[in-house]
Amino acid sequence: MKTFLTTLLLLAAGSTISLAQCDKKVSLTSSKTQHLDEKGQLKHADDEKVVVEFNKTDISVSINNDGGERKLTGKVNSDTCNWKVPFKEGSSKLHVTLQNDNGESRDYTITVTGKDGKVTFMATSPDEPDEVIKLDIEKFEEKS
Repeated sequence: MKTFLTTLLLLAAGSTISLAQCDKKVSLTSSKTQHLDEKGQLKHADDEKVVVEFNKTDISVSINNDGGERKLTGKVNSDTCNWKVPFKEGSSKLHVTLQNDNGESRDYTITVTGKDGKVTFMATSPDEPDEVIKLDIEKFEEKS
């Protein structure tokens, strides 16, 4: 009985930690953007600093490369969050609408996955089904 109660308490504590992370604003940083086709094959890669910040309602993407800085901002339409170990094991899936500086907007499905301590970011849009954007995240942190 003690083992059962201990296991139950550990699961409850883990769920609380996971949910606590899901309610936080997070920041993801990458230095390379990979553009993949629908089969996951690399089309091309860009060396650029990308910072993605999001919470349950808002998202912003800053892209800084030789051409200057671009910023996309938008709303999180829905999200699913399931992190077993914050920032290391689990995933978040966001359905977002992003708008560029020219006022053009596009819907994306964004998946942030942590596996074996490595975090990756994937974005797809129904407007470009043959284009998958992948970022290997170098820094994943909570923001205040």
